[in-house]
Amino acid sequence: MTDIEPPSVARPAQPVARVMLLMSPATYRASAFLEAARLLNIDAVTIVDMPDKLSDYWQHANGVAFGDLEEASARIVSLDRRDPVDALLAVDDSAAELAARVGAALGLIHNDPSAALAARDKFIMRSTLSAAGVRCPPFRALDSSIDPASVASLQSYPCVVKPLRLSGSRGVIRADDAEEFIRAFDRLCRILRGDGEQMTEATILVEEYLPGDEVALEGLLTNGELQVLALFDKPDPLVGPFFEETIYTTPSRHSSAIQDAIARETEAAARALGLRHGPLHAELRVNESGPWILEVAGRSIGGLCSTILSFGSGMSLEELILRHAVGLDIQSFDRDGEAAGVMMIPIPRSGLLRCVDGVDTALQVEHIDAVEITAKLNYPIVPLPEGASYLGFIFARAGDPADVEHALRAAHERLRIRIDPMVSMATVTAPANAE
Repeated sequence: MTDIEPPSVARPAQPVARVMLLMSPATYRASAFLEAARLLNIDAVTIVDMPDKLSDYWQHANGVAFGDLEEASARIVSLDRRDPVDALLAVDDSAAELAARVGAALGLIHNDPSAALAARDKFIMRSTLSAAGVRCPPFRALDSSIDPASVASLQSYPCVVKPLRLSGSRGVIRADDAEEFIRAFDRLCRILRGDGEQMTEATILVEEYLPGDEVALEGLLTNGELQVLALFDKPDPLVGPFFEETIYTTPSRHSSAIQDAIARETEAAARALGLRHGPLHAELRVNESGPWILEVAGRSIGGLCSTILSFGSGMSLEELILRHAVGLDIQSFDRDGEAAGVMMIPIPRSGLLRCVDGVDTALQVEHIDAVEITAKLNYPIVPLPEGASYLGFIFARAGDPADVEHALRAAHERLRIRIDPMVSMATVTAPANAE
């Protein structure tokens, strides 16, 4: 026998909380939330929007079809009964209504399902905001089954034709006259049919085009009170015919009075929609009449854009959101460091992406932090308004947002993008049979 104690075995720390993350399978944001959960010692459970047959194919244990709200809610509630969670978050727009329903069923802090629906459906959003006196573009809804020529002469111009639920400016088209309106309406209907929409049920939003600068507000709601985390300028003019977002820079170069008005209008919009808790991302137009609400979403900023945000002493946006969700201490909501910006690299044309050269040269531009190409080589790519993604992202930091913008543009100019035309199988001649 010996008096020497055996060495203690290190045991993993007990997770401080358990959080359910509802997301689409193609989301850019999964890794950022999972890394934040790891740093905070939060047990993260991912629920992925995936029909049962695809769940089996990809062997994803928690694949749920978000489109069937009743069935999806029941399945997620049953998962929670086996291993309860402390909070849940919608990572993408497609998960917002489901997250609200599940939160209500589990007794967790949640937005009302009707608020989640209003924040996702553009017609309900416009109707709700307008009734509450929140400034948004004048609008009307049209049944997609109508002949657009029958209403084109009654429409005021310029106008913007929009789908109700697609995100990222997909399907959003400006029309300056009746002929353009008819083409835009028909084009949007083709996009919706390509997405499997039942055209007898689909409705199309038509709203007045608002001139002005566009901004994006990133915030956090607590009992309906808005904490502004960042306000982004979009220095590229978004005048149509399509509305592809490219550059975001922060802090905003608008006056403090305009920034305060943007925050007030966003909080009023959230209150009108019924959004009370969690992350919020809003898009607004600012002109001589002040700020106008374009969109309000109950989730954080899309793509890889959150990479440029950090708070307090280096806390990521996703870490801040998770801390807020489970009630952990947040020492500071102040954004760290210098001015920052991101360029969502636009897709210039349809085709097969063969290569993106010049990344190393782009990285040599002063103030550029990173260049990340996210589109897959040798795969088809499609620009807006049909497309739903970007070529990649460029990130920059500098002392001034103007220097950030200049660096992003200079880096983008150094990229050489090769896109080959798509070849229809019908045009390919089959080789002669060998004898």
